[in-house]
Amino acid sequence: MAVRVDLMISLDGFATTTDQTPDVPFGEDWPRLVGAYAATRTFRERVFKDKTGAGTTDLDDEYAKAYSANVGAEIMGAGMFGLHNFPDDPNWRGWWGDEPPFGVPVFVLSHKQQPSLKMAGGTTFHFIDTHPADALQQAVSVANGKDVRIGGGPTVVRDYLKAGLVDRLHVAITPILLGRGIRLWDDLRGLETGFTIKSETAPSGTIHLTFRR
Repeated sequence: MAVRVDLMISLDGFATTTDQTPDVPFGEDWPRLVGAYAATRTFRERVFKDKTGAGTTDLDDEYAKAYSANVGAEIMGAGMFGLHNFPDDPNWRGWWGDEPPFGVPVFVLSHKQQPSLKMAGGTTFHFIDTHPADALQQAVSVANGKDVRIGGGPTVVRDYLKAGLVDRLHVAITPILLGRGIRLWDDLRGLETGFTIKSETAPSGTIHLTFRR
């Protein structure tokens, strides 16, 4: 069992965008940030249910395959689920559609208590108000010996990195500049200490940087 992070960031370190509008809720920058990942054959099959074989099959696809391999539970923040956007809507079921792409128990760190939400495809969202280490214990208890992924957003990932709870951090650095948002690397000086670091560059220009204990 390992505690894992897989995150996409810009060249200047931002993992979020700030140009959202009611008409474009994820913002114009978001497709640029995740474009190489969304273009892979694995992503198209897993998320878009595209069985035609379309999509890239190079290094980006290898990391896309690894993204969900051997994951038994996930932890995310309230923002990644979408609670900040619809805080007073009791029928809000998150950004992820009727069949979210996780397929495992997902623990949502939130100060708002609400019943667990069981979705199609094996995903159940559990809303918990606790600290990172306790949330990790709860996730480990249901992961059946598989890995626990800290899904995001960057603030939650940073909390787990600061606490020394992450065994493997994979960052896909997209060759774009965002200029604003939430930066992953803030207050993480010396993070590289104690990790073995590997860097690979895909044909898309995406730099895959892996920190492994």
